[in-house]
Amino acid sequence: MTASTAQGAGLTSALQAAVDTYLGHLAVERGLAANTLSSYRRDLRRYVAVLTARGRTAVDQVIEADVLAFLVRLREGDEEHPPLAAGSAARAVVAVRGLHRFALREGMTAADPACEVKPPTPPRRLPKAISVDEVERLLGATGPDDGVRGLRDRALLEVLYGSGARISEAVGLDVDDLDLDEGFARVSGKGGKVRVVPIGDYACRAVEAYLVRARAALAAVGRGTPALFLNARGGRLSRQGAWMVLRAAAGRAKLPAVSPHTLRHSFATHLLDGGADVRVVQELLGHASVTTTQVYTLVTVQQLREVYATSHPRAKG
Repeated sequence: MTASTAQGAGLTSALQAAVDTYLGHLAVERGLAANTLSSYRRDLRRYVAVLTARGRTAVDQVIEADVLAFLVRLREGDEEHPPLAAGSAARAVVAVRGLHRFALREGMTAADPACEVKPPTPPRRLPKAISVDEVERLLGATGPDDGVRGLRDRALLEVLYGSGARISEAVGLDVDDLDLDEGFARVSGKGGKVRVVPIGDYACRAVEAYLVRARAALAAVGRGTPALFLNARGGRLSRQGAWMVLRAAAGRAKLPAVSPHTLRHSFATHLLDGGADVRVVQELLGHASVTTTQVYTLVTVQQLREVYATSHPRAKG
């Protein structure tokens, strides 16, 4: 091994040690999901490579120009990586900012070189929502009401639209999480935060029909589970299974643009269109910040513009 090769290996291992300590903190103390950790690991591996090429021997030698150079590399790409879109580059910069905040807090560095480097802002995309009539078509396309899967699928989609729950929250429901008499469900959201949400009369009736006429048949082939929504083997329905239910119903309803989040977006948009306060919708969706929810107000404002432009006699000259 040449002196330069040995030096490069030393640089990499020193920086990687700081990264590994940070990733261990995220896994053990912060409890980040495996997929999130994998993304952080991949982004920080690329960051280490850029720092090594710039001659940095340890995390405490990194300066703001190094972090900016990494961001430029992300956006422009290189021989091994294509240019990243703003959203993907922002995720990598967030990982880097987290690393340096951790290093400062743990006494590895005397300053945070990444604190002034802001992640690129992706273009704001309005959530896709379907109309109330399209929701009705989707819900009516789940299959025969006298079939086991048809009853399950109708109950699932009614709960998704009636509660605004994420698809992972819906399939995570247990039977005991529902109070059909009061019309509420207890869902476990991001970070394990539990919230109680109304699900509406239509969803309650659909769930009750499923429980009375279908769930027992599905459960009979399984080993016993408290899960509300079951698959054909009697186990808990997966996110992928729920997505297939939605996709099949959308195909029958001739709604090709429906995604797992479509019913959640539609739930929020229709509530705001009906006069609901944005902070109430925030609580129902389980958003930590009202800023996240306010993107839905842009949808309703856009709809107002469209109605005005096509209806008012002096909207256009």
